[in-house]
Amino acid sequence: MSAPRSFWSRLLGNPAAFAGFIICLLITIAAFAAPILSTHSPTDQVIRDRFQPPSAQHVLGTDHFGRDVFSRVLYGFRSSISIAFAAVGIAALFGTSLGLLAAYNGGWTDRIIMRLMDILLAFPIILLAIGILAVLGPGSFNVALAIGIVYLPIFARMARGPSLTILSWDYVSAARALGAPAHRILLQHVLPNIAAPMLVQLTLSLSTAILVEASLSFLGLGTQPPTPSLGLMLSDSRDTMLLSPWPSVFSGLAILLVSFGFNLFGDGLRDLLDPSLRS
Repeated sequence: MSAPRSFWSRLLGNPAAFAGFIICLLITIAAFAAPILSTHSPTDQVIRDRFQPPSAQHVLGTDHFGRDVFSRVLYGFRSSISIAFAAVGIAALFGTSLGLLAAYNGGWTDRIIMRLMDILLAFPIILLAIGILAVLGPGSFNVALAIGIVYLPIFARMARGPSLTILSWDYVSAARALGAPAHRILLQHVLPNIAAPMLVQLTLSLSTAILVEASLSFLGLGTQPPTPSLGLMLSDSRDTMLLSPWPSVFSGLAILLVSFGFNLFGDGLRDLLDPSLRS
């Protein structure tokens, strides 16, 4: 049985992983198909329709400006997922590179890189992201960059540990003795062997990155109006929660669902890709 077919058969045999995969797939499709699936413009304000409960015209009701909550949730999925993917992509690319560089060179290079990573890890994630945004300013790109910087040490340490073991293997030592360049050894011999745990970490980081993005948007440091954002929707509706709870309830459930889906899929991937955890 080929490796891809074996992986999919094991994925189907793990109900939690498969459920997480389906949730992530559906949310991602809904996010990028938002212009097709949305029933109204997410930014159009119809004051006479504000505070409407769920109905045939507005599936999830309307907010205090008369904007359709269903359409804003779909576009909020797009904002949250785009920022989370960009942030985790930045962290995975540069963090993994730094971890591989530290493991390969050792010595002072290893000490300097790891001490810098330890400094970043010493700060709480939200506080460090707020500090970076205080310098860069609010906005979607800056949020992705801030979260990416915050997640750098996670990927750097995740890449460095197993790389130290792999670099001591005989065939890697033989490649170094034969004069193979560093980039070839790292890309052909080391990186493929750490791909599985890095992929699991990437998936799990997406779930927490979405929560961090929602938190920053809730504080007004993330996506700026009028662009829809799940955290911003939750923040805007908190003052009118008793009058009309629908925007708060559905935006909160959307954040819960997308974070839960990626977290469930990440846990399932860990079980599938780690031979010691397979039943």
